[in-house]
Amino acid sequence: MDPDGLTQAAAYMPLFPLIGAVAGFVAGICVWLLELILPQLVAATIGVGVLLLINGVQHLDGLLDFGDGLMFHGSKAGKLRVMRDPTTGAGGLALGLVVLLTAVFSISATPQRVVVSTLVAAESSGAFAMVLGAAVGKAAHKGMSTVFVEAMHRKAGLRVGLAYVIVAAISFLALQYTGIVIVVGSTLTTLAIVLVARRNFGGVTGDVFGAMNEIARVISLLSMLVMMKWV
Repeated sequence: MDPDGLTQAAAYMPLFPLIGAVAGFVAGICVWLLELILPQLVAATIGVGVLLLINGVQHLDGLLDFGDGLMFHGSKAGKLRVMRDPTTGAGGLALGLVVLLTAVFSISATPQRVVVSTLVAAESSGAFAMVLGAAVGKAAHKGMSTVFVEAMHRKAGLRVGLAYVIVAAISFLALQYTGIVIVVGSTLTTLAIVLVARRNFGGVTGDVFGAMNEIARVISLLSMLVMMKWV
């Protein structure tokens, strides 16, 4: 029995970038329409809110817990205990604010003509980060993350390769070679988070997956702005 549907979700994890692209398209359309009647900053704020709503705010919750765990000075077990605490501390609040504000300002700085395609690529890359993280990481403890890690470790090369093809195709179609830069940025970000998680928590957790999605999205948005400035 799989009452929470985790096993089924884990089986289809390589398709996460496709689901992310759909979420990014919905949020992008909202931002594009709102910018016709509202200032860009306001439209971008609502757009981020739409993304959080689509994701059920679960990834943001993971980001906050991730920040609290990093802030705690103690053993790995202590850090994991802090991450499970339902209250949010200074570390989580600070990290959450920085990531969310950066996302809002990055979207507001993105020209309206490419805001939809940018969010499609960014959200697809953010979803891909979780896929890659599950494939290259190990579970810090027995829990939700274990299901996804074990699923991705079975035929890991094939499953990651499929996810790579999906996210690369989506990003390239959305933004051409800038989209490929976004995928590279998301990949490097994920690998860095996996290393940080291994050092601090002994591996990845559900909260780490959420943090990967939120941080990789922001890195993708920033990559877009950098490419616009220098290309």
